[in-house]
Amino acid sequence: MRRARLLTPDGPVAGEYDDGTIYAEDGVYEVGTDGRLLPPCDPSALYCVGRNYAATLDQMEYERPAEPDFFIKPPTSLVADGQPIPYPDWTDELTYAGELVAVIDERCRDLDPEDVSDVVRGYTILNDVDALDQVGRTARKAFDGSAPLGPWIETDVDPSDMDMETYVGGEKRQEANTELMLFGPDELVAHISERFTLRPGDCIAFGSPANPGLVEPGEEVEITYEGVGTLTNEVVEADFP
Repeated sequence: MRRARLLTPDGPVAGEYDDGTIYAEDGVYEVGTDGRLLPPCDPSALYCVGRNYAATLDQMEYERPAEPDFFIKPPTSLVADGQPIPYPDWTDELTYAGELVAVIDERCRDLDPEDVSDVVRGYTILNDVDALDQVGRTARKAFDGSAPLGPWIETDVDPSDMDMETYVGGEKRQEANTELMLFGPDELVAHISERFTLRPGDCIAFGSPANPGLVEPGEEVEITYEGVGTLTNEVVEADFP
């Protein structure tokens, strides 16, 4: 089942998504007619794992981590499917990275890996946008618009063996399978939960396969994970105060 959120003139609604229609508790809504898609959850934080594919480590000349390496994006970084990705005027190196994301369904902490499936609502997609020429991960990765997320949450999918691909401007840039992760999905969620209390809607992104790369204004980024869907956003020039 797919679950999505819609921004209507009367505020956000959420419900089951099917072929452009959202079935909410208070009625039926058509995407594009009654409103636009929102990010499919409302997280207090996005926990993003890095350096989780061997091929990416080789490409970026990183050392293999002994345990999961992660950083945090704030809620203000979120962008919905179909909404523009801002290209800030203070960077000359904006990059994409297509990642699978677990969405937490209930407050939890200190999980065992075998218990993770009980607290995960489902899976969605993140474009981990990175201003590569900035100093430090927070400056590079946590700015407004750096976390396109969506288009919806798929509740019935196996994250451990899933094909993915990323297209930029119609050209294939990434192709991989989640079985190539160094640390598996359940292991990663459990690891994060040892350090943070996870809340409903919180997101844990599992890292990018090889070939994250540069984008330019006017290019469209499409990230597909098998069984989940496709996250699509166009890069646009944007001025930040």
